Amino acid sequence: MPNKLSACTSILIGKKASIDGSIMIGRNEDAKAAWPKHMVVHPHGAVPRKFVSKETKLEIELPDDSARYSATPEWTDKYGLFEEDGINEYNVAMSATESAYSNSLVLGADPLVKNGLNEEAMVTVVLPFVKTAREGVLRLGNLIAKYGTGETNGVLFADDNEAWYFESGAGHYWVAQRIPDDCYAVVANQLAIQEIDFNDPNNFMFHPGIREFVEKNHLNPDPTTFNFRKIFGTADQSDAIYSEPRVWIGHQMFSSHQAKGETPESTELPFLMKPDRLLSVIDAQNYLSNHYEGTGFDPLTNSPSAHKYRPISLAKTQESHILQTGRKGPDIHWLAMGVANESTYVPFFNGITKLPAAYGRGKLPAQLNSAYWIFKHTSVLVDSHLHDFLPLLRDVQKERNAAAQKLIRETDNKAAALQGDALTDYLNDQSDKFANDTLTAYRNLAMELITKMTDYCELNFKTDENL
Repeated sequence: MPNKLSACTSILIGKKASIDGSIMIGRNEDAKAAWPKHMVVHPHGAVPRKFVSKETKLEIELPDDSARYSATPEWTDKYGLFEEDGINEYNVAMSATESAYSNSLVLGADPLVKNGLNEEAMVTVVLPFVKTAREGVLRLGNLIAKYGTGETNGVLFADDNEAWYFESGAGHYWVAQRIPDDCYAVVANQLAIQEIDFNDPNNFMFHPGIREFVEKNHLNPDPTTFNFRKIFGTADQSDAIYSEPRVWIGHQMFSSHQAKGETPESTELPFLMKPDRLLSVIDAQNYLSNHYEGTGFDPLTNSPSAHKYRPISLAKTQESHILQTGRKGPDIHWLAMGVANESTYVPFFNGITKLPAAYGRGKLPAQLNSAYWIFKHTSVLVDSHLHDFLPLLRDVQKERNAAAQKLIRETDNKAAALQGDALTDYLNDQSDKFANDTLTAYRNLAMELITKMTDYCELNFKTDENL
């Protein structure tokens, strides 16, 4: 079974912090370097009335009516679905999960639940049944309070109006905070939410018994406040090496003036930040693709500190996504299969009912009719001679990124005049064509790289020119 824990990096951007007024939530799904993902669109009413988890054996009765939603499940359901991310027909987006850790004091009072609701099932039992981000937070919170969870996790929600970050801190207790419109947040495998204002329902939601639980079990190191991170989370040396540097680099990228005094191992990095400038979807992509470029911590350099910290983008990323809501045109499920830094984010418009066949394929061993493996194939070839081949990949990425922005402008303009089946067909065609064109570009690049690699073969001999 692939280990989902100790992985992933997330970003959330409020609508007044973005360049186009949209809301963005995104995450790298990190588990295993070779573990294929698919993309699907479940039609309205497709979810069965009863869910049974293959991972924990939890059984949940589900509502009668399920919404259409996109998702990125595993290539096999042997260990569970792990649908991970998607947008439903009501423009609610969800990404689950950002793995984190709870401290021993908390887990001694409310242990994790072996047969509870885990990452594997969260999108499946929540996203098809909610019409707003707030409803998503409350539904997930109620399910965890009832059934418990076997993991400490963060979950991202958004709709066309707001974004929320949800965290479970023990077997049954949870909190959620609304991302202020003019702020962003980056999260990296730590409980991130800090001060909870129990008198501000517009910006905070929480398990109704959480204050009593904390007080009864003497869990709060500073009873004059209620800092969720400090009460429920961890702050040890592994956090300093593994988690905090990824938050630090996000602050350096987007809030360099405010973050001037921060260091990669700072233990008091704030959850919410205001950006120095308005952020675009390209900025969100660049964060999820980051490996400390321009610093001494970049693993692609020969710096003595090159491998000191865990980078955001790394080989075990299965897929990276950005769910963009509140747009003037159709909401977008951006998906980069494989390693974000060596892939391309493909825009799939919300409202589509079908996907290119390659996105429904992919298993072990590798097969090159699969979107996941097409991107991974090119990535592995580039890695073999990084200095020579990376510029060729960057050229393809730049062309595809520009083409994506052109496609979106064109689609927004035409989609505004369409509705019903005509709109669905148009969005299907636009998404399908760009996705297939991108796969073709990566196939062509792979063939070019293989051709060039023939000159690197060790079984070569340079003949004397006088012979």
